[in-house]
Amino acid sequence: MRLFLIPAFAYLIGSFSSAYVVGRVFKKIDIRKHGSGNPGTTNAMRVMGKKFGLLTFGLDFLKGIVASLIGLYLYGYYGGLLASLFVVIGHNWPIFFKFKGGKGIATTIAALAVLQFPLTLISVLIGVVVAAITRYVSLGSIVFLAVNFILSFSAIVKIDIYTQLTYFLLFLLGCYRHKDNIKRLINGTENKIGR
Repeated sequence: MRLFLIPAFAYLIGSFSSAYVVGRVFKKIDIRKHGSGNPGTTNAMRVMGKKFGLLTFGLDFLKGIVASLIGLYLYGYYGGLLASLFVVIGHNWPIFFKFKGGKGIATTIAALAVLQFPLTLISVLIGVVVAAITRYVSLGSIVFLAVNFILSFSAIVKIDIYTQLTYFLLFLLGCYRHKDNIKRLINGTENKIGR
């Protein structure tokens, strides 16, 4: 029974749209009607400024931590894996906001950090370096997801097939949510940091 409760709890936690709530509470705006229209950290930072962008990131990050910890408590490591996947699905397609959510990177980082901290840290650092050099947040996010999956096959940490499958699904989810960014990256029209 606990195993079936985890996806529901994680999905509902993920469905809390931090960018939307921060925008409504502090700026009296619907973030989905400004900037790129994406209710995520990057758009929140562009539209509402660094302070509220960081607040959005913090709340999205917290969702991932809480969901993974609940999964761990209810069903151990594999419960945490299941929760990490469904909290991101909830973030990307939130039931409370007509299934229009963000891209799930902050939530993914937090959820996986609870389960595999060293591997997640290395992947995040590589993603940050890529984003800093190219000034493309979207590219850094995609690289983070790709590196995380690739490193799951390395000897850095002992990873089983269920973890690798979860990482692969999160990579696919991230690529799908970034599909428009990927097209713009290919066309050279993607927004850079600071623009």
